Amino acid sequence: MNASVSGYDPFVQGPHPVGVRSFEAVDRTRGRVFPCEVWAPADSPGTCPLLIYSHPSGGGRRAATFLTTHLASHGYVVAALDHSEMIAPDLARRDGETTGQKEARWKALMASRVPDVRFLLDRLIDGAPMDPQAAVDPGRVGIVGHSLGGWTALASVEVEPRIRSVVALAPGGASRPKPGILPATLAFAWSRDVPTLYLVAENDTSLPLSGMYELLERTPAAKRMVILRRADHMHFMDGAETLHETVRNMPPAGELAWLPREMRPIAELCSAEQSHLFARGLSLAHLDATLRQHEEARLLMAGDLRAELARRGIDAIVP
Repeated sequence: MNASVSGYDPFVQGPHPVGVRSFEAVDRTRGRVFPCEVWAPADSPGTCPLLIYSHPSGGGRRAATFLTTHLASHGYVVAALDHSEMIAPDLARRDGETTGQKEARWKALMASRVPDVRFLLDRLIDGAPMDPQAAVDPGRVGIVGHSLGGWTALASVEVEPRIRSVVALAPGGASRPKPGILPATLAFAWSRDVPTLYLVAENDTSLPLSGMYELLERTPAAKRMVILRRADHMHFMDGAETLHETVRNMPPAGELAWLPREMRPIAELCSAEQSHLFARGLSLAHLDATLRQHEEARLLMAGDLRAELARRGIDAIVP
């Protein structure tokens, strides 16, 4: 379906002004205080679907405001926290740590991720309301995550029955990670069908396309993948072009010495404007189709996505 013909257009900003609220949430069980952010419609739209955004390793809750703000403008409440590795001293990297200490830290870091998501869901659904103008619907919950956050989103489905839709942006979890990349594998022990959209990058240096195909193949649910041509791993973050070049120009060091050498210059890749438009429009359409049962969104996602994107100047592969 052509969005311009149907009148449904998930690529443009939504009709709602967006309010942003920052707060701290105290997890007394684990003794952690999480900085949190909520993006929500500011015009009293009533009860809204709830989305969790899970950030990449080394990022933070504001890593993709281009996306969280867009989703909120279309009537979603979007919440994010700084994951445990950002705030817990025992998960911080230490100079001179041994291989065993690093592996133990990585294991503890990954073990904290899904509990972080569940804690935030509990806080938003069962705790004090975050914003009286935008109540959340516990029956319409989705999760969006990038990189390790994508792994977090996929792993959360195994134990969190409230999650009913997933958008995984260049997620971790493939069985053969490159040196220095967190070995975050996935069991995919899902007990139900949770519709999943993979949005991935053709030239992803950190998490190559072969791993994305592996995850897609193993996902035991309704699923689809769209590949952004001439894009790398940072294209799903704010400041994508600057971040990409910062990493590419890092002095080669340690297990990640290969990474800057293999990255293509940003001038050879697609623009941040194109990648952000790609992520905004397709994420929203998938969530509208699966959480809101929006018929035009469903038809768009079932249609010729390559042509829909090409009309907007975005080059993509749709397997």
